[in-house]
Amino acid sequence: MKPFTILVTDDEKIQRDSLAGFLKKKGYHVLSAPDFDTAFRLVKENTVDVLLTDVKMGARSGYDLLKAVKELNPEITVIIMTAYGNVEEAVAAMKNGAYDYLTKPLDLDEVELLIHRAVQFKLLKSENEQLRQTLAERHRFNNIITNSPLMEEVLNIAARSANSKTSVLIEGESGTGKELIARAIHFASPRKDKPLIVVNCAAISENLIESELFGHEKGAFTGAIQARRGRVEEADGGTLFLDEVGDVPLSVQVKLLRFLQFGEFQRVGSNEMRKVDVRLIAATNRNLREMIAQNTFREDFYYRLNVINIYVPPLRKRKEDIPLLIDFFINKYATENQKTIQGISREALDLLMKYDYPGNVRELENMIERAVVLARSEIIEKDDLPIQFRVKNDNAEGIPPLEYYEGNFRQKVEAFEKDLISAALKEANFNQSQAARNLGLSERNLRYKMEKYGLK
Repeated sequence: MKPFTILVTDDEKIQRDSLAGFLKKKGYHVLSAPDFDTAFRLVKENTVDVLLTDVKMGARSGYDLLKAVKELNPEITVIIMTAYGNVEEAVAAMKNGAYDYLTKPLDLDEVELLIHRAVQFKLLKSENEQLRQTLAERHRFNNIITNSPLMEEVLNIAARSANSKTSVLIEGESGTGKELIARAIHFASPRKDKPLIVVNCAAISENLIESELFGHEKGAFTGAIQARRGRVEEADGGTLFLDEVGDVPLSVQVKLLRFLQFGEFQRVGSNEMRKVDVRLIAATNRNLREMIAQNTFREDFYYRLNVINIYVPPLRKRKEDIPLLIDFFINKYATENQKTIQGISREALDLLMKYDYPGNVRELENMIERAVVLARSEIIEKDDLPIQFRVKNDNAEGIPPLEYYEGNFRQKVEAFEKDLISAALKEANFNQSQAARNLGLSERNLRYKMEKYGLK
C-alpha cells in the first residue's frame, strides 16, 4: 500500500519544515505549504489523506482552508493547529468538519499519536465492508442511500408527505434521483399496494400526450381503432408520477388542473366525465417560474402542483454521499458482471470526490459500472476511471466526456483529441517527449497532431 499523504500548512517556515521532517521519518509522504492558496492547489493536484493546518496564515485562515477542502473532498481528514488560548475556536472548527486539534507549542509524541489515529480511522472507514454496509442501510430509504444533511431533509419531507393525498412537485437537475424520491413516497404511503404509473412527458409527442394520460374512445382520431384507457385510469387507487412535467403542453395543463381539483377527466372523443382516486407527483429539471413568466407554463397549474415542494440537491452539493454511492454501485455491478471487486483505491476515490458531476448520480453510476467492467484487479484504480480523471488541466477538472462536445462524430472526436493533447502537454510542463509517452504516441505523431490542431 502506498504511504499516506499528509499536507502540513503553516506560514512559519521553521515550524513547517520541522513538522514535515518529523512526519517523513515516520514513513509518511509529506507535502508542505506556507499559505491558503498553495495548500488548496496541492489538495486539488494530489491525493491528500490528512491536512494538518495552522490557524493563522495571513489573509486566509486555517478555518477558511478547512471549509474549502471539505467542500472539495469531505473525505480528507483535517487537523487544526492552534495556540492554547484559541482552543474554543478549534473546538468550533471540529463542529464544522475538523477531525481534531493540536495546541502549540506542539508535542511531537502527541502529533504522532493523533496522526496515527486519523490514519487508522481512514483505513477502517475505507476497508471495513461491514461498517460500510451498516452505514448504507442506516441511511437507506426505499433504495435511496445518503449520509448528507441536505438529503436527510429531503427524505424527511418525503416521509412526512407520504401518508397524504396532496400533490408533490419534485425539482432538481437531471440525474439527481427525482424518480427515486417519487417511488419512495409511493411505497411509504397507504397506496403502496396499488399501481405506481410513471409517465415521461418529454418522451411523448404533443399530439398524443392527452390520449396517453386520459385515454380515448374508438374513432376519436385517425388510428383510434378501439377505446383505450389512459394512464390516469390505470393509476386509480394509486399514484401517477409525471416526470418532466415542464414538457406538458398548455392545452393539456388545463385538463390536468381540473383533474387535480376535482379528480375528474374525459377521454379524448368522449363527453362522459369519469372520476378516479389518484395521487399526483410531478418532477422537473426546468425552472417552472421562468416558464410562467414566459407564458409557457400555467401559473394556476403550477401552484396546484406545488403544494409540497421537494428540491433534490445536485451531487456536487452533497459529496458526503459519494463514498456510499460508490460502494452501492460497485456491489451492484460486480454482481451483475460476476466480478470480484473489493473496493476502490484512495487515489481513485480522491479523484471521484473532487469531480463536480454535471450528470449527477446517474453520471457517477455510469462511471462505476464502466470501472467495474474494465477493472484489472479486485480494487478499482484511477486508471480504470474515464480519461478525464487521469489527465489534469489547469483547473483540475479534467477532460469532459465525449458526449459533451458538439458536432458530428468526427468533430466530437477531433475536439476531444485536441483537449486531451493540450491537457497532456500541460501535465508534462510542455515537455513533448514526456507528453507523448503519457499519451502512448510517438513524438512524431504528437508533433503532427499539434500542428493539425494549432497547438504550440
